[in-house]
Amino acid sequence: MQTLLRRLTVLFLLCMLFTACTTTANGTNKSGGRAPSPTATKALPTPVSTLPPVPYPTYANKSDVCPPSVAFLTDCQTPESMRAAYGITPLIQKGNTGQGQTVVDIVSYGSPTLQKDMDVFDQQFNLPPITIQQISPLNEPSTGSASERSGWAAETTLDVQIIHALAPGANIVVLISPVAETEGTVGLPEFRQLLQYTIDHKLGTIVSNSWGASEATLKDAAGQAELKQWDTLLQKATTQDGLTLLASSGDNGATDFTDLAGKHLSTTPTSSFLNDSPWVTSVGGTALHRANSSFNEAVWNSNNGSSGGGFSAFYATPSYQKLLPTSIQNILNNRRGLPDVAGNADPSTGLAMYENGSWSTAGGTSAAAPMWAALIAIANQMAGHPLGFLNPALYQIGSSARYLQDFHDIISGYNGIGEVVGFSAIPGWDPATGLGSPNAVNLLPDLVTAAKSSS
Repeated sequence: MQTLLRRLTVLFLLCMLFTACTTTANGTNKSGGRAPSPTATKALPTPVSTLPPVPYPTYANKSDVCPPSVAFLTDCQTPESMRAAYGITPLIQKGNTGQGQTVVDIVSYGSPTLQKDMDVFDQQFNLPPITIQQISPLNEPSTGSASERSGWAAETTLDVQIIHALAPGANIVVLISPVAETEGTVGLPEFRQLLQYTIDHKLGTIVSNSWGASEATLKDAAGQAELKQWDTLLQKATTQDGLTLLASSGDNGATDFTDLAGKHLSTTPTSSFLNDSPWVTSVGGTALHRANSSFNEAVWNSNNGSSGGGFSAFYATPSYQKLLPTSIQNILNNRRGLPDVAGNADPSTGLAMYENGSWSTAGGTSAAAPMWAALIAIANQMAGHPLGFLNPALYQIGSSARYLQDFHDIISGYNGIGEVVGFSAIPGWDPATGLGSPNAVNLLPDLVTAAKSSS
């Protein structure tokens, strides 16, 4: 799998003078072969963002300023600006904060400074205090280098701060593996055990996963055997145990690694697991720019990485994606399309994050997945019960007249990297940002209704 250092993209202050010093991230998506579609494009200079067809909220509180060390970044986001951009503020004002819900975050190693960092973050942004549980239930010796541990600590911190910023009433449990998830099957059995532990101990009904392994490293017998066990567990978790599973789509655009060391990107389109599973909601990445008192958004594609998107070589088109138009079916070509939805992932437009004594802005699709986990915590509170398997409801909305009221349809940008053919954002679903990013004030009530009819 992709090491956390590749999955997490953190833009540190000292590296933010025109060039970004990052730890890149996980896999990407598209099955072998190019989709027969005009949406496939060679990697070109990053296009300029354009305003989406549906206006974003037209305000952001002028007091919503980033800490001084990152405040010079014009697109630095705060909890208030993220809530405004994605239509969350009106829901929170009505008491829909995720109260009574628990988000489980599955990681390696966790962070030794997690609670202290969260306390500082909460004080800075006037958020209610929260006690984060970190649980290490696996009886295995801990491995990992100092750099791996540091990377996973940053990932863990990013995850929980985003969740708490957007769903301040939700509980958060961090489940820790003593083994680093990298490529191939490394770390996968342990993460599978942690998901089973979540179910057995009823820890929560929303699980955020900011990790992934390239499909290119899972094609062998060992990889396929491991995925078979995952498939059984994921189907049961979503359809019988009522869990909502979210996974980041990857940070390598339309390609991913071919080797277990994670050093060589494939020259052909490649997807990644866990997000390629039809039982998981795959979350791609955007760049969320402030435009005076409003926002605009494009596909995330920069020197720091690009939104994972494309098609799975392992999984066929699920029934819910067959609701998409014929033109998209031709592109899917009976393959699982990725991602399903998207959210802010560009480190240069990321949420201000505090870790171990310093502020930075952070990103990667590993920031977008916990963002959606926070939204589902709010949706579950509104529904009064877990929504469970989310994708049928999402695509029901995506194929309805409510689509442009519920989603910000991303129509600018592409996710090509290097010589690998990527995909441009187009109206409706596309293999770079899926259905788009949320307008939660409309989406979440509709999601609650759609989940009832699709269950």
